[in-house]
Amino acid sequence: MGWIAAKKSFVSLTGGFFLLLILSVIHLTQGQAQYTVAELVEQVWIPGRIQDIILSLRLPRLTMGVIAGGALAVSGAALQTLTRNPLASAGTLGINSGAFFFVVASMIFFPGLLGSYPFVTALCGAVLAAVLVILLSGKQMNPVRVALTGMIVSLFFASLTGALQLLFENQTNGLFLWGAGTLVQMNWNGVAFSAPVIGLSFLAILLLSKPLDTFSLGEDIAASLGQRVLTVKLLTWILAIVMAAATVSVVGPIGFIGLMAPHIVKMIGVKGHLQIFIHSFLWGATLLVGADVLGRLIQPAQEIPAGAMTALLGSPWLLYLAWRTAKALKQGDRQMGGTRSPVKMKIIVPVLLVSSAIVILIAYSYNALTGGFDWSGAAVWTFRAPRVITAFLVGVMLAMAGVLFQGVLRNPLADASVIGVTSMGGAGAMLLLVMFPALPPQLLPLGAVVGAMTALAIILFTAWKNNFQPILVALIGIAISAFGSAAIQVFVVKAGLSVSSALVWLSGSTYGNSWGSVQFAIILLVVFLVPAVYLTRSLDGLMFGDDVASGLGMNVRSVRIGALFTGVAISTAAVSIVGTIGFIGLVSPHIARRLTGYKHLPLLIISGLLGGLLLVTADFIGRVVIAPKDIPSGLVVALIGTPYLLYLLRRMKG
Repeated sequence: MGWIAAKKSFVSLTGGFFLLLILSVIHLTQGQAQYTVAELVEQVWIPGRIQDIILSLRLPRLTMGVIAGGALAVSGAALQTLTRNPLASAGTLGINSGAFFFVVASMIFFPGLLGSYPFVTALCGAVLAAVLVILLSGKQMNPVRVALTGMIVSLFFASLTGALQLLFENQTNGLFLWGAGTLVQMNWNGVAFSAPVIGLSFLAILLLSKPLDTFSLGEDIAASLGQRVLTVKLLTWILAIVMAAATVSVVGPIGFIGLMAPHIVKMIGVKGHLQIFIHSFLWGATLLVGADVLGRLIQPAQEIPAGAMTALLGSPWLLYLAWRTAKALKQGDRQMGGTRSPVKMKIIVPVLLVSSAIVILIAYSYNALTGGFDWSGAAVWTFRAPRVITAFLVGVMLAMAGVLFQGVLRNPLADASVIGVTSMGGAGAMLLLVMFPALPPQLLPLGAVVGAMTALAIILFTAWKNNFQPILVALIGIAISAFGSAAIQVFVVKAGLSVSSALVWLSGSTYGNSWGSVQFAIILLVVFLVPAVYLTRSLDGLMFGDDVASGLGMNVRSVRIGALFTGVAISTAAVSIVGTIGFIGLVSPHIARRLTGYKHLPLLIISGLLGGLLLVTADFIGRVVIAPKDIPSGLVVALIGTPYLLYLLRRMKG
């Protein structure tokens, strides 16, 4: 057995080393200054043009790729052991997003601090994100709960970062490429800073290998063997976060390396944390350098962020891990809950209708530039009125879709954005823009429809044999969402300056909607309301579990497919009108459930009214806060909705 383990270790090390060597040679030949591999080998030793290019630009970039990839991989391996979660990494736990947010905030408010202490700034954000995930995930660190919590924490920091970048456009103008994760290095400063920090952290975590081997047997067993479990956990958390923060502070947030590399090593058959950490470092470096090589092959004239390429490569891997993780877990049937003393519909519906009418009238009449109210005029009726009405109708649709997704998945955190419909819709729109640059922005919704339907097709294909197990669909959605977000980043870079009009749409905005949009939204709402109402009774049955529902004569698979199709159709319709707005479908059903209980027909009605009210309010806030500029309502909704979701996560059990 020892000989077999040694053989596997040798294969992993030699295979990874030679692959890294080949990729490194290719990497050193890529760039605007062209030369062949033969010229590189011959002239790199001779002072001159090629040697100068290699030493000043390309070798620092390659070295940074090796260091960053290795650090992220080792950090991911440590986090997977700590959380007992095969989906854990600095990216999926929100650590990278938290670090990036603090870097952006420091650039705006404390530029001197960022220039002097970039690592400290990133470390503070990484620690905050990790603490949030730990507190919200609970003591048992359930893999699905940890993954969903990490996603919401990431969305929280991403929405804050997006808002800051929009409000302080001049100060953050050069951050898009870095924010997507890039290995571009203009000198050796990044390597000189990160190498000692990552190197010392790597050596320290190697010293923790034996304690982690014992810890992986279980905390009770480790404690009975005399291990100081809390100390080992704390030190490992610190080292994993330090390596991730040091990487983000130099190359930006790069995801999926920490997810893929440890699993590749374990699939090869490497065992024991000492060997896993060493091999993960090598394969992490190989993966990141390979992603950078691939990105430069796809678009030689432009810089495609390495982080976007790792996400494109890693999302299918996450899809596989999600499928494997969901199969290993037992899905307990549970009720979604709700208040035990629901408010009567004859009370809550009039209250919501009156509240919505008041907010709509205020949003319709208030002039942000003058600070007063104007009720008439061509501009008010032509521009502001259809914008407000469209916001309400789209909010209703998004909330309805959220009710369907949460009901069919028995998951209170399900939403179009969580299962990947929103991001794939955005990716489809951007792909259409890249393929047809002269296409007017009004036709972008066609691409959104294709992207959203692609997300649904992936879910149907991967989850069909498992009867659309709720855990499986939720985890697959996370992978699809990551892929869509990465595709958007690649398309933005590839399309260049022509995406300015599309970026507002991708953030989710009701700006520029006409009476044609109102008519379109009304038609779609009426069309989808009938099947949504029809499905509510079946969703009530699903709430008690598949066995009970089947015993009552329900075709569980057909109900799931019908609800997913209807939810995706409603979400796609909303995206086609206002762009990628999330959180309405998450927050509205939660609030409604506290008012009406768990029955889906009243839940659908109250959620719809709440969704319309929330989106009109968010649109009004975005219009008046920094007038005459607009904050996309999608960002405002995210800023409002994410703290509420974090609060709900803290209260949820199991």
